[in-house]
Amino acid sequence: MKLAEKKITKATFKSFLNKNKNELYINVHSTFNGMIDCVDTVEHNMSKAQYEDTLNDNTCGIKGVWLVSGSRNWFTYYSDEIFEGIEASNCCGSFTVARIK
Repeated sequence: MKLAEKKITKATFKSFLNKNKNELYINVHSTFNGMIDCVDTVEHNMSKAQYEDTLNDNTCGIKGVWLVSGSRNWFTYYSDEIFEGIEASNCCGSFTVARIK
């Protein structure tokens, strides 16, 4: 079953990351800003994913990814002319993780 045909869950998201580890790109749309105590948009473009030294369940080992515990993450399918992947959002921000089609 193709990614576009699935209901995307946290498990689907993590599976997508593992299957495409060496070809991932990320675009961070917003992050939590402690200075204003809410989520703030950031200017960012799709760039090659950078991996962290430590594996953390919230980041899945990728800089720019931040998942919250429980079911408070929302996932949707993402596709444009170049990329295919998953958009994620929660109370800490939003981002897209994708691979080249």
